[in-house]
Amino acid sequence: MVNVLSIQSHVAYGHVGNSSAVFPLQRLGVEVWPVHTVQFSNHTGYGAWTGRVFDGQAIEEVVDGIADRGVLGTADAVLSGYLGSADIGHAVVGTVGRVRAANPDAVYACDPVIGDVGRGVFVRPGIEEFMREVAVPAADVVTPNHYELDLLARTTTRTLAEVQDAVAAVQALGPRVVLTTSLVADDTPDDAVDLLASEGGRHFRVRTPRLSVSVNGAGDAIAALFLAHWLDTRSAGEALGRAAASVWGLLRRTEEAGSREILLVAAQDEFVSPSRTFPVDEV
Repeated sequence: MVNVLSIQSHVAYGHVGNSSAVFPLQRLGVEVWPVHTVQFSNHTGYGAWTGRVFDGQAIEEVVDGIADRGVLGTADAVLSGYLGSADIGHAVVGTVGRVRAANPDAVYACDPVIGDVGRGVFVRPGIEEFMREVAVPAADVVTPNHYELDLLARTTTRTLAEVQDAVAAVQALGPRVVLTTSLVADDTPDDAVDLLASEGGRHFRVRTPRLSVSVNGAGDAIAALFLAHWLDTRSAGEALGRAAASVWGLLRRTEEAGSREILLVAAQDEFVSPSRTFPVDEV
């Protein structure tokens, strides 16, 4: 049994953060220990929500309780996503240190949420620097989108070669595996989106048809799925192929239904048996 400690936001209605990551992992047979950084009624994309944000101490208290059960050494990975504050970020990285002390083989997968094309940087001041200087160097696996890859590498990339150089710059910070999502390079067709998984000096690309759907939580789901498959195979290319197929199928089902929220439950078979797969090309 694989155990993943997932420290992310939580919403009661809809699917973002832990509400997007936990169920796909469970559907793959992974035991998940969710620790919530916020508890909101719904994601903030609706413009209105209720609930509260937790602080770093609250996260540490929950982890203390898990540690008291004597199980931190059985955690195979820590997964984190959006960080509302540097205080929470330090609690996450501190937890990674505790888990690694109990299990030196445990890995840290960090989705360095900072911003996106069209929206720019949407996290609080200081989070971008925290990601670059603290969280990403502590991570084994990172899953930035194209925009975030450029921010972390302090560059602007347009060609595949430039993207590969940016990946190498991020790997030089610490992580050995980089999954770049929502990649649009000069050679990406207008009707497609690329994903690039990089490890050990090798780069693997999957190209999927572009969908018109735009929903929150898809990045949280693919980060979780990629981690699960990488833990299973220790192959960035194989993990990429599996995760990309599942998320594309999930988004296709969501688009067909015209849903405002990803159909995480209705399309759950996509996690274990994707309806369509895509070639994984080494580039």
